[in-house]
Amino acid sequence: MVVLGAGPAGLLLGNLLLAAGIDCVVLERAARLHVQTRARAGFLAPNTVRILDRHGLADGLHRDGRTHGTCEFRTADGRFRLDYGTLGRREQHTVYPQQNLVTDLLTRYLDAGGRIRFHTEALAVHDADGARPHVTTREPDGRPTRWDARYVAGCDGRHGAARRSLPPGALRHHHDLGVSWLGLLAEAPPSLDAVGYAVHDRGFAGHMARSPQVTRYYLECPRGASADAWSEERIWDELDLRMRAAEHGPLRRGPIIERGVVDLACDVVEPLRHGSLLLAGDAASLTAPAAAKGANLAVLEAEILAGALAEALTGGDDAALDRYSAQCLAYIWRAQEFTQWMTGLLHATPGQDRSGGSFFHASLRRARLDSLRTSRAHQDWFAENYVCLSYTSEYTSAAAPVPTVGRRKIKKKN
Repeated sequence: MVVLGAGPAGLLLGNLLLAAGIDCVVLERAARLHVQTRARAGFLAPNTVRILDRHGLADGLHRDGRTHGTCEFRTADGRFRLDYGTLGRREQHTVYPQQNLVTDLLTRYLDAGGRIRFHTEALAVHDADGARPHVTTREPDGRPTRWDARYVAGCDGRHGAARRSLPPGALRHHHDLGVSWLGLLAEAPPSLDAVGYAVHDRGFAGHMARSPQVTRYYLECPRGASADAWSEERIWDELDLRMRAAEHGPLRRGPIIERGVVDLACDVVEPLRHGSLLLAGDAASLTAPAAAKGANLAVLEAEILAGALAEALTGGDDAALDRYSAQCLAYIWRAQEFTQWMTGLLHATPGQDRSGGSFFHASLRRARLDSLRTSRAHQDWFAENYVCLSYTSEYTSAAAPVPTVGRRKIKKKN
């Protein structure tokens, strides 16, 4: 089994395959230090925690993570808080930076004897429509290499080799939301005990705690803006203005230690299985960050895929693999729908004309926020969708049984 990519999906899949006695190798184009330090999402859904608990991979998040169940919305009409942990299913997020989770999964994988090749760039997946696919790679010294396996799991993101190797019949659904964020990490304690969402005429601003010492902020910015266009002083002044610090209390300032511009977009590939090539994580779908679904979908997909692969490789039963794409796409599209709704709640609609469309949309957004502030039914709906990955049912069944067998060897050819 060849796994492309050492993110949450690839590393969880590697751990579960290894525990099932299935030999696998993870190929990662970046360095180990980069993998363990790249900052990503930090809000883990309760079902994600359950999956990690189920496989004995949650020690770090239970030790260092913090439960979180409150949102605060700030608008021109004032502010209101939603204790979503007491609404809907009464479940909370666990705040645990993704780089910490990746480090946990990587350490466990290596301690269990797992193989990973850093600085190894996957170039293409070949013969995925047959029973003997292979991956061509470029080694750190530039030498070409070939890896043969029964299946290839593409967990290497939307720009990785797995997506580039999809057959012409694959469908890619891409929707540009027309909004850009300047994403920031500040070496400063959180200023709120909640996730802060500020809706302002100058654009959205967001506050998300990451640790007692580091806070993530977002500022809506013009499309095409450079991450370095704004000075730190201007960033903090703009955050103060949009989050209405003069009314609700000052923000705790500190050095900006990371910044980057994110163009909000949604992206889904259908189907997720193409013969012996299977997609998971960001290679399968990309969600805009407004609703914190990406890492949680990746973990869910990795567990489902691990169970299906174990049934196929140890029991000769492909039924679960045949269901994999449809099963995961059901969760993906539900996550996409809520992400779309959340993005519309926080931002003006781009590209509106001058015939009243902007005022109309702003009035609708104000009505939605007022409904969210006053309607218990709306609050319960928000809480369920904000924390979970589906509207009506959460994936909580155990993964398919994975009997321990001798590992199937992966062949490498130079």
